[in-house]
Amino acid sequence: MTAIAEGATPTTLGAVTDLTPGEGRAYVVRGLQLAVFLLSDGTIRAMDAVCPHKGGPLADGQIDGGVVMCPLHQYAFSFDTGACTSEGVGAAQTYTARVVDGMVTVDI
Repeated sequence: MTAIAEGATPTTLGAVTDLTPGEGRAYVVRGLQLAVFLLSDGTIRAMDAVCPHKGGPLADGQIDGGVVMCPLHQYAFSFDTGACTSEGVGAAQTYTARVVDGMVTVDI
């Protein structure tokens, strides 16, 4: 079982079948814009949907291994840490995400 970060609340976003493998989808939850990704290996990842560089839509970014590339300026952000692979660009907040009984749940 995945531990929930202190203060985080598990939030169900919808059915995993709403996601397309290899692509992201944007959600707004309690005022937060989240990008949720279903990777080709079946892993679910979640992070801020807004690029910290210039506000690009990360959910629309291209997935390349363990990163998503912002469609505006091609900065890459790690699914594991949210860190940008380029110096001088802030990190995107990441969130623990999983599938529970066919539903995508994110700890916010």
